[in-house]
Amino acid sequence: MSESTGAGGEGTRAVRAGLPEPVKNEPTLPGPVFAAHFHLPGDVAGPYTYGRDENPTWTLLERAVAELEAPGEDGVEALVFASGMAAISSVLFSRLRTGDTVVLPNDGYQALPLVRAQLEAYGIEVRVAPTGGDAQLEALDGARLLWIESPSNPGLDVCDIRRLVEAAHARGALVAVDNTLATPLGQRPLALGADFSVASATKQLTGHGDLLLGYVVGRDPEAMAAVRRWRKLVGAIPGPMEAWLAHRSIATLQLRVERQAANALAVAEALRDCSEELAVRYPGLPGDPSYPVAARQMSGFGCVVSFALPTRARAERFLAALRLVDEATSFGGVRSTAERRGRWGGDAVPEGFVRFSAGAEDTADLVADVLNALAESSG
Repeated sequence: MSESTGAGGEGTRAVRAGLPEPVKNEPTLPGPVFAAHFHLPGDVAGPYTYGRDENPTWTLLERAVAELEAPGEDGVEALVFASGMAAISSVLFSRLRTGDTVVLPNDGYQALPLVRAQLEAYGIEVRVAPTGGDAQLEALDGARLLWIESPSNPGLDVCDIRRLVEAAHARGALVAVDNTLATPLGQRPLALGADFSVASATKQLTGHGDLLLGYVVGRDPEAMAAVRRWRKLVGAIPGPMEAWLAHRSIATLQLRVERQAANALAVAEALRDCSEELAVRYPGLPGDPSYPVAARQMSGFGCVVSFALPTRARAERFLAALRLVDEATSFGGVRSTAERRGRWGGDAVPEGFVRFSAGAEDTADLVADVLNALAESSG
């Protein structure tokens, strides 16, 4: 049983999330449990039988995630997975059948086109629409499931989640929200009416760029039982060490999110105010197309900034000139990263488009590094 009640501020909640009741002479956060099987004499009883189904280390992490995504709310369940894609797949493939229709964003995570192809191979109709302007509203009639990604990755468009949820529910559709970019400290999809909140915990939730993990959170027992069954069938389970590292990392989530968001805003402002026109996007930047909706819907705007340099060569020179920023894919780590997103070929972005993930460096140092690289690459 967890000692957390959901009370207190975000930092307090993150530090205490998922911790068990204290036991004398035992660690505050018990170590990882490595077990493929558990002692099971006689009839099956108790929560732990086989390592593909449950693990005590997962249990504590799942409680922590549920407390962050829906603080103080009873009846919310979280399930952890081996990766964000495993979590995404569990919702889509456990809820959809041949003949169903699903609505996906056409500007979302790079792997979604692969998901679309697999869904269509199973006889599921896939409709796509942009995130911005709530364009998915026009594709909802007859849909079984609406998949929202807000803010979108990498374009950082935002939609009105509550509006889309209400419209989808009125048509009998379920709604899942990819909450990876926002984190549960920046946005709570279940509070906005969504049926599922899904995320890659590889990114900012764990924040150190050293593990793969995903999760699904929901409050409907039947829907979550189907997700759990899918996890069991495909074996998309996290290792106990990864789960334990994730739980340990959550204690610093509020500290990291706060610094990274401040850094992201400072970088976005610096890029906006420079002499070049860079098509800077950041949901927390006043004047950004996403800002009006994001300001109503989100309590934090994330760590990712996007902008476009004129050419591929210029973007590559810019990335090479950075000294405090690693050129790497993914985002959300304590060390800033950036990449020319078009190198993967799966996103509809210009060749010079850069996705920048602000880390926890000193703000002045990070901004100076970005501006120096911009100046150096211009020659």
